[in-house]
Amino acid sequence: MKYIDRKGNITIEENEQDKFLRHLYNDRGGRLCLKLLIRPFVSRAAGVLLNTRLSARFVPDFVKNNKIDLSIYEKQNFSSWNDFFIRRIRKEERPIDMRENILISPCDGKLSVHRISSDSRFSIKDTEYTVGQLLKNKALAERYTGGYALIFRLTVDDYHHYCYVADGRKSANITLPGVFHTVNPAANDVYPIYKENAREYTLLKTKQFGTILMMEVGAMMVGKITNLHKNPATVKKGQEKGNFEFGGSTIILLIQPGKVRIDYDLIENTEEGYETIVKMGERIGECRKLKNTKNHYEGTIENT
Repeated sequence: MKYIDRKGNITIEENEQDKFLRHLYNDRGGRLCLKLLIRPFVSRAAGVLLNTRLSARFVPDFVKNNKIDLSIYEKQNFSSWNDFFIRRIRKEERPIDMRENILISPCDGKLSVHRISSDSRFSIKDTEYTVGQLLKNKALAERYTGGYALIFRLTVDDYHHYCYVADGRKSANITLPGVFHTVNPAANDVYPIYKENAREYTLLKTKQFGTILMMEVGAMMVGKITNLHKNPATVKKGQEKGNFEFGGSTIILLIQPGKVRIDYDLIENTEEGYETIVKMGERIGECRKLKNTKNHYEGTIENT
């Protein structure tokens, strides 16, 4: 994996999770195991196990191997693996850029930025996807043609809570059930990722940035995506939207054309083959100048 931070520091690494997944997807024996692992009852059973006190025994070694600094989190002792995984970070560690014209990252993760082409296809780590396949809604997908798809890939060492990226009015959540399947790029040579994953999205109608589509994608062995607001509601930038339970996970933002000027370093890094390390609440772009601000998020989007 090739990562770069906002200061230009580059990391090229393959951790134990990456090695395991490469074996799982590219070896015959691994693929046989995969057929069992992606079954829903296996994911449910794993979720039960990871909520037991016994599972807490795995936490110290995991923290050490992944160099996680627990001092920046609210809790230091955990009753289960999932209790550790959904740990809350101290508020001061994730300051929210509250400037009205600034779009923020919804989460910690490794970000890649892709222009949505005229035929509604975009590429993530050498695998092509259509926005229509992602949403299972062709008309909605067409609204984002010419805009951007922002892909935030969370790894197991990341903070797994996420927030709203702007003030606005959210729609009801749309759930698309699917097979839990890994979001790790090692999988791409064998399986198309997002078409098979369980995912959930909402439309966030904003004054500054148009209507942003926020999607959470569950990965293999993730017990569930937990969103706090299922129904339409008025929300604030930086307000918690939800969290993932155990596993690597992905958040996707779809941005309408002409609404947001994405920070150039994020686009350039993607073009050069790097995922950019970002933190929840930090700047990732700014709004383009609005010609008319009369109709903004106070309107209804329940039928969008």
